[in-house]
Amino acid sequence: MILGLETSCDETAAAVVTDDGEIRSSVVSSQAELHARFGGVVPEIASRRHLELVVPVVREALAEADAELESLDAVAVTQGPGLIGALLVGLSAAKALAWAKRLPLIGVDHLHGHVASLYLQPVPVEPPFLCLLASGGHTLLVDVAERGDFRVLGTTLDDAAGEAFDKGARLLGLGYPGGAAIDRLAGEGDSEAYDFPVARVPGLDFSFSGLKTALLYAVRDLSEEELGPRRADLAASYQRAIVDALVGRTREAADQTGTSKVVVAGGVAANSMLRASLPEAAFAPLALCTDNAAMIASAARYTEAVPFPGYLALDAYASG
Repeated sequence: MILGLETSCDETAAAVVTDDGEIRSSVVSSQAELHARFGGVVPEIASRRHLELVVPVVREALAEADAELESLDAVAVTQGPGLIGALLVGLSAAKALAWAKRLPLIGVDHLHGHVASLYLQPVPVEPPFLCLLASGGHTLLVDVAERGDFRVLGTTLDDAAGEAFDKGARLLGLGYPGGAAIDRLAGEGDSEAYDFPVARVPGLDFSFSGLKTALLYAVRDLSEEELGPRRADLAASYQRAIVDALVGRTREAADQTGTSKVVVAGGVAANSMLRASLPEAAFAPLALCTDNAAMIASAARYTEAVPFPGYLALDAYASG
């Protein structure tokens, strides 16, 4: 069994996963409510909250799995990318746990973790496939030939899709996290009310900064009295533009690579319009879309472990 830890942003998570991909436990403590008053994640606050939560979350994950540290085969942890202070909390905790029982430690790339969420029971997806990985910090199209490895085909040139949702929600006066807030409000609006631009950039890359600016101008053109009744239409139209960009690029990549198997992972994979717009794709389970430790333990199965005591030199990294 592998104990996984995830603290790359504002979720403190721990999970126990078996070598064949069975999730014995998955505990996630979200800080969304804590950061909502600021309209986004405050790195220092996130780091301090991780310090408070990491031990209770690990204890709960072990208890739910009916496991002890002595029964584990390895400890896995997100090494990066993410908020460096937040990552260091998880990495330090993982080192301490592994050191205490002389267990091997596995440093996992957060992006590989999102892809590896698709390999977990009860319905694992087998490569090869094309994966759209869209989250708050990353938007990529990757060609996955085998478990544990992938080739990047396209990425965002500016904002990630999830970041675009969060910034759009802030402009519309909605709550945090923005993706869920826009998704809920968009259900009440007309997605054709506004014709927001979808940037066309070379290759299979994405760009969302122009879309965010277009929403800013649309909001500025409305008085406070006018904005209220148009907010749902703005949310629906803005969401449609983001989803159109993701779906269009994904289908272009599928055509170029000749693949018939498309999968979607990451926090944005929970978006209802994206799921409806890509009916041919397999989506990560909703519980595994946002950051969690089960995906980190899953990826650890295909990542080389560092034996005791060599992992004390491992460091976190903020960007990929």
